[in-house]
Amino acid sequence: MKLAKADVVASFRKIPDVRFEDPTTTTMTSYAGLVVFQRLFADLNLRTRLRGCFTSQSISPMIGFDRLALWLILHITLGYRHLRDSKYYQMDPLVLRTLDLRKLPDSSTLSRSIKLLETSSVDRLSALMTEMVADGLRRQNPARLTLDFDGSVISTSRKAEGVAVGYNPKKKGQRSYYPLFCTVGQTGQFFDMLHRSGNVHDSNGAQGFAQTCIEKAKFIAPGIKIETRQDSAFFDEDYLDNLDDQSVEFTCSVPFERFSELKSMIQDRSWWRRIDDDWSCFELGWQPKSWGSDYRFIAYRRRLPKRRQGPLQLELFEPKDFEHDYKVVITNKRINAKKVLAFHNGRGSQEGIFGEAKTDCKLEYVPVRSWEGNRLYCLAAMMAHNMNREIQMRTLEKDRGTTEKRTQNWAFEKLSTIRQKIIQRAGRLIRPQGKLTLVMAADGELQDEINRYVQLAA
Repeated sequence: MKLAKADVVASFRKIPDVRFEDPTTTTMTSYAGLVVFQRLFADLNLRTRLRGCFTSQSISPMIGFDRLALWLILHITLGYRHLRDSKYYQMDPLVLRTLDLRKLPDSSTLSRSIKLLETSSVDRLSALMTEMVADGLRRQNPARLTLDFDGSVISTSRKAEGVAVGYNPKKKGQRSYYPLFCTVGQTGQFFDMLHRSGNVHDSNGAQGFAQTCIEKAKFIAPGIKIETRQDSAFFDEDYLDNLDDQSVEFTCSVPFERFSELKSMIQDRSWWRRIDDDWSCFELGWQPKSWGSDYRFIAYRRRLPKRRQGPLQLELFEPKDFEHDYKVVITNKRINAKKVLAFHNGRGSQEGIFGEAKTDCKLEYVPVRSWEGNRLYCLAAMMAHNMNREIQMRTLEKDRGTTEKRTQNWAFEKLSTIRQKIIQRAGRLIRPQGKLTLVMAADGELQDEINRYVQLAA
């Protein structure tokens, strides 16, 4: 519709007076779009399922650990990082309704409550997260399931239980945790986590953790084809044999430093099979002398522009030098080397999941000094990330099918985008004719989007 200038431009000079209402009686909310997640929590029966995680807890805070866990998920979903930031919404009526509370305790009470957590309770919460991801996978019924394994550093200046100085490329010398994560390639969700101190090697607990995740996946969908991608920390004959015996397809990076003969084999190779302009490969026909199994070892070479030393020559035709980057992948897949490379390189999408979770879901934050309290916060961040994916999977059609890289089937919006577009909306709770109603200002497009999320099928 064409508009006249007078319909668009106005001149407002008067500045309104500011008035504050009593927070205990106001019906205004700053998070009207939270109703979308309130509906999702109800559809997932989240409160009841959280309550089951803490049934054997000997000590419980005033609000219960189920509400405490739900509050942490909600706190992260709203975009807050520090526990003390709860003061900015502690009387918001829609937040309180989502938590079934009349008043939110102050941050010091919540912090003390987190420190009371027992290991068995957090273990059950971790199992619940996996179960909820499994529910979504059963609903989608995919033909195959891709599990990616990798660790990520969580740095802190806090003197917390279990933090240690270890591998930390960005903040060298700072204490950290180094949890190992398992993510689902098709949905970009966290499947499970192994919490570890920051001074452990990549391989610490890796094989047992991966085996547990695979057993859970096989239990979830007995007939599904499972495939895994992992780095060199998982390079072990017994572990790979176990995967092969279970008909699990895998690719795994081979650690060069453990096999000096690999270097000479690659250096002496004169003919490489071309994959594309950058990549080439050849099959080694080799295995470690102590191994009795027979898997494919494929060497890959990538052509990279070599950085020139000295000042640049600003000429039309500048000569370029090239160098090569090498890697070796072991696999039991029977597809061609090009598809093996695409599949294995697809695990790089996991770094995007870590980056999004750390930026939007505060996964990088260590809130308290206790091991289990920080583990709970990490799980809450992962669940907030997963639920953002879940609500979009329930309402949107798939954008793509299975690709060689196992790209996520949906073009997901980040939680920060959902937060800005939907959650952070002013609204008011009213009761016309006794019916509870949430009123908010929204244009036609936003109305359609919020209604689509609110009316999602259980």
